[in-house]
Amino acid sequence: MTPNRGHLTLLAVCTIVLVCIALYYGRVILAPVAFGIFVVAVAWPVQATLQTRLPRLVALLITVVAVAVVLTGLATMIGWGFGRAARWLIADTARFQAMYQEATVWLEGHGFAVTGVFSDMLSPSWMVGAIQTVASRLQSVASFSVVALVFLILGLLEVEDTAKKLVAIGAERLVRAGAATAAKLQTYMLVRTVMSVITGALVAGFAFAIGLPLYAEWGVIAFALNYIPFIGPFVATLAPTLFALAHFQSWETMLVVFAALNLIQFVVGSYLEPRVAGSRLSLSPFVVLLAVFLWSFLWGIAGAFMGVPIVIAILTVCEQYPASRWVATLLAGEPDETAEEKTPS
Repeated sequence: MTPNRGHLTLLAVCTIVLVCIALYYGRVILAPVAFGIFVVAVAWPVQATLQTRLPRLVALLITVVAVAVVLTGLATMIGWGFGRAARWLIADTARFQAMYQEATVWLEGHGFAVTGVFSDMLSPSWMVGAIQTVASRLQSVASFSVVALVFLILGLLEVEDTAKKLVAIGAERLVRAGAATAAKLQTYMLVRTVMSVITGALVAGFAFAIGLPLYAEWGVIAFALNYIPFIGPFVATLAPTLFALAHFQSWETMLVVFAALNLIQFVVGSYLEPRVAGSRLSLSPFVVLLAVFLWSFLWGIAGAFMGVPIVIAILTVCEQYPASRWVATLLAGEPDETAEEKTPS
């Protein structure tokens, strides 16, 4: 019997659920592997350029050292920024407690009960615990990076050989998909890094202009969290806003800080970045948000960072095959009218 559309849909849903379960329980291995492949795609141009002038192993060593230096530098900056902010917040716990009690009394006096779950979520102890949890997870990035580095080395060694094997078995289209994916991921990281630097500089400059302590740390935090769409900018805006409320003890100043930081995030993220990246990296905002939440649930911080690159890779592969090209067209932010002209059928 030929399966009807309902059976195929049910089969597809079951397959997706099973794949997500496998990804979740295999995250200890799969997340570093995916991150290593991602870094291979971004770093391969450096390796390929060096190989034209140096022996292969020497080029590999230089590329791996460069990647390690960049990752270590970023991890150090992020740890410094979050560490300083966390210590300052813990030192100001008494001030947060007093402000929290005042807000609770005012809300309850106007008929709003701030007890139970909401009381725990708004309490300073919850905020301190949340920051400590984030800090502990950031520390685990070091061990994650060591595992990913092993896959990075193996991946850089196998890129050319794998491409030749795929061509030999007649999978040229898959090779083209891999090359197109690597090019898009390189563009994505370049644009995201430039926008993150601009965002961090603007946040630090604004914090310095209004006299907010830890202005450099807020800039570093905004720079780091900008790599995670939606969630990162929200946290990078909320944290200094609450800090400004505790420091200046003024709701008006807090609203100014909140509005200014959101304006910075909006201008850079919604105006500058789409114009710099162009339609090649355009994705539906719904798809971006779903990717961030889904992959952060599956793989934690690593998944939140890699969610969008994974979607870019999947859609780029879909573009190469006529049967799946509709998926890329449907989920893209803007219709790509030239996709069929550029992609062989």
